[in-house]
Amino acid sequence: MEISIHAIDEGNTRIRPQQIIKEIRHDGARGLICFAGVQSNQFPRAIDLAQQFLAAGLPVSVGGFHVTGCMAMLEKMPKDMRDALDMGISFFLGEVEGRRFDAVLKDAYAGALKQVYDHTKDLPSLPGQPVPVVEKAQVEQSTLGYGSFDLGRGCPFECSFCCIINVQGRGSRFRSTGDLEKIIRDHARIGVTKFFVTDDNFARNRNWEAFLDTLIRLREEDGLRFTLIIQVDTLCHKIPNFIDKCVRAGVDQVFIGLENINPDNLAGSKKRQNKITDYREMFLAWKQHPVVLTAGYIIGFPNDTRESVLHDIDVLKRELAVDILSLSILTPLPGSEDHKNAVAAGTWIHPDLNRYDLTHSVIRHPNLPGDELDKLYIEAWATFYSPDHCRTILRRAAALGSNKKIATMNRLLVYGTGSRLHNVFSLDGGFLRLKYRRDRRPGLPVESPLIFYPKHAFETVRNILLLMLTRWRYLRFIKALWSDPGRFDYVDAAIAPVGAGDFERLKLYTATRGGQEAVANHRKMEAIKKKARSKALAGTLKTKMGVTYPGPHS
Repeated sequence: MEISIHAIDEGNTRIRPQQIIKEIRHDGARGLICFAGVQSNQFPRAIDLAQQFLAAGLPVSVGGFHVTGCMAMLEKMPKDMRDALDMGISFFLGEVEGRRFDAVLKDAYAGALKQVYDHTKDLPSLPGQPVPVVEKAQVEQSTLGYGSFDLGRGCPFECSFCCIINVQGRGSRFRSTGDLEKIIRDHARIGVTKFFVTDDNFARNRNWEAFLDTLIRLREEDGLRFTLIIQVDTLCHKIPNFIDKCVRAGVDQVFIGLENINPDNLAGSKKRQNKITDYREMFLAWKQHPVVLTAGYIIGFPNDTRESVLHDIDVLKRELAVDILSLSILTPLPGSEDHKNAVAAGTWIHPDLNRYDLTHSVIRHPNLPGDELDKLYIEAWATFYSPDHCRTILRRAAALGSNKKIATMNRLLVYGTGSRLHNVFSLDGGFLRLKYRRDRRPGLPVESPLIFYPKHAFETVRNILLLMLTRWRYLRFIKALWSDPGRFDYVDAAIAPVGAGDFERLKLYTATRGGQEAVANHRKMEAIKKKARSKALAGTLKTKMGVTYPGPHS
């Protein structure tokens, strides 16, 4: 049986169910419609599309983080999933590698899809498994033109807001170096040379050095040119040779799960591995190289107030060398411990899954009633991406000798301008918004052509002009800055070398009770380590002197 796969990314392509149905029938084929990687805010849209395919007699399977996370964490299947099953939709829970999808294909061909294929407790081994390769034409439709792959799945940490650990597991699984080389060479053949490595935390991959050595060999010996974005934690700089090898391997952008600079908020979400006393050292270790640093940052923790959030954003701007801030609202995503606890406690959470996109509040916040958290999100974003601070980010890059001026500018455009023009999460942002009059959520009226088309045309022209004007201003500033011989003289608190007086001087450590406690704990641990090193050194000296017992002569 010949199987023909057609992959469509609705992030940059319009989905036309009736056209797809017509093409399948024209070919005299049998079809299976799969919705892959569905997140919670995408679930209503997937079900809306699925109903149109079901009405035409085509089987539909839905997999991804929402359905898998819900069933991994909740005692009962949520109503929206039960309703989908009643429509005739099939769920695939877990990962498809290891021939787990064979049964779905056979059952779909036979017209006998099961309601649920559950592999949540049967995570596959990854070495030798197929890796999706997206066609170059599709990659080029995305804003910055990146392919992607993973080298490992699972994360050992226990962050309560994370659903990855409950879908991909807390034990780590890895691909092989042979898999990695094949991925790079296969993409090179179709001209894709930029990659987002989707591992949630590449620094915890125990094979990181073997993977980086493979990439270094492909670059330095075989002459392949490629660049990578990786995701790491705030402890990665403590791994010997990790950062240096990452840069040699082609890493030029790094996403860091900073999450917050208030230790109380980090502890409350079980993000205990993040120590604010490490933050400056970690950022500056990366900044010894031409690397663009993006930090994930969450607001909406129970202790947050408008004043505390804006204060923390201001401290982050002045004292940490963050290039790009990916802001999100704390959201109890289905599949996370936060969501499980909220459901178990009967806590109100918003019933509309469309809002679970990290940019809209879905809980009642104790200090930010009504829509105050949503307003604070926009205010925090505007505070970080103010024109003055964007210029400061570029000044820091110039002062540190970075050659990533255009890459930094592009990300400031997408994260700092594009995402807000379209009112979407930073990573969903782009330059143009695909919007079609009849593609409307169920229950919402289809707008009149006399209203929709003029409004959409006005918004499109306005947004393009704003983006072009912003880009022109950036280019003008960059040209003047990088031609200034005095650019290397610029220094501020964020890029100044780590100093002995930082704990007393910087508000990162002095402005909050949690910061002061973090400094006290850091000093306590350093004293314990120093004492242990002294004992070890004394023991070494005794051994060399032939003394086997403590005494006045030792």
